[in-house]
Amino acid sequence: MTAARTPTAAPRTDLELFATDALLDPFPHYARLRDLGPVVHLSEYDLYGLFRYEQVRAALVDWETFSSAQGIAMNPTANELSADSVLSVDPPRQRTLRKVFDDALRPKYVRKVAGDIERLAGELVDDLVRRGEFDGVADFACKLPVEIVMDLIGFPRDEHRADILRWALGAFNFMGPPGERQESTFPDVQALMRYLVTEATPDRLLPGSFGQIVWEAADRGEITGNEALMAMSAYACAGLDTTIAGVAGTLWLLALHPDQWRAVRQDPQLVPGAFLEGVRLETPLQAFSRVTTHDVEIDGVAVPRGARVLLSYGSANRDERNYPDPDRFDVRRNPVDTLGFGVGVHTCPGRTLASMEAHALFGALAERAVTLELAGEPVRSPNHITRSLDRLPVRVS
Repeated sequence: MTAARTPTAAPRTDLELFATDALLDPFPHYARLRDLGPVVHLSEYDLYGLFRYEQVRAALVDWETFSSAQGIAMNPTANELSADSVLSVDPPRQRTLRKVFDDALRPKYVRKVAGDIERLAGELVDDLVRRGEFDGVADFACKLPVEIVMDLIGFPRDEHRADILRWALGAFNFMGPPGERQESTFPDVQALMRYLVTEATPDRLLPGSFGQIVWEAADRGEITGNEALMAMSAYACAGLDTTIAGVAGTLWLLALHPDQWRAVRQDPQLVPGAFLEGVRLETPLQAFSRVTTHDVEIDGVAVPRGARVLLSYGSANRDERNYPDPDRFDVRRNPVDTLGFGVGVHTCPGRTLASMEAHALFGALAERAVTLELAGEPVRSPNHITRSLDRLPVRVS
């Protein structure tokens, strides 16, 4: 008889994954963590971490073991504040909240609000090509999401729209481990919630919008008022900053690799795959966390019940075990299995709209711009959850 194998303890590291330098360039650290094993214990934060593709994907699918019900942030305050968010519940309640999202994001509603995305993208790119130089974030990546997604959510067309992007980035920072950066962004969280409660009220939301559909579900008793409020908050954050980050990151990669830009120009059918490749490499949402509901063994490594586990999408998307030459930007790779939009019950509900916007923008740019290059150094700010650019000087002809 063969003796039962005893699971080993996770290798420990004191790597400060959420320090400023690591947030600005996490990829060498991810490679080191992947090499340590299928599970790593980050002693600085008392987090177990999954950094390989296979393990991250399996955990995302297995919501019964890796639960969202205690929140997906890395500090108790953020998890308490987001207790009624669709991101912070498990089935069956999660399915009820998700149905409200899916109802509000049906193609007929998206088309009505978005209008002719290709026409809007074409007009935008025509203007940028005439200018020759522009900011790839403010002038290219932000325009459609701000106009389309904010209308889709139903936010009033007022001066606060510019503030929402800043508040959303602050809300993501607030989800990180306890510390100065996390604590300093609490005012952004307060400002966003205050806006949702006092300004973006059901009576002021745009007709037929996501917000109105959500609040109608609350009026029917399908969800609670606080769940409706948290649905508005979740889509305000995840539907805006992540789309902008994905588009800007892909534009940066195309500008860095002129051979890849030439390939896209010569075959515009590569645009969807190029965007997926940009999302894979830059991964707008780098990580969320879960809590284990029982003792679990992951490839021979023990993780105890009640452990908070970091799921690193950004590392998984560069795992050499799943992607050959993973740090290379290849518009022909077409990584349809990227974890950039999540997988499982918490798959991004706004993926279709984000992809529509990106495809329209890059399709229009491929038709009109022969050359695409950087016109200066990009600027990036550290964030606990998102990876995004603040400014991206670009030159086209």
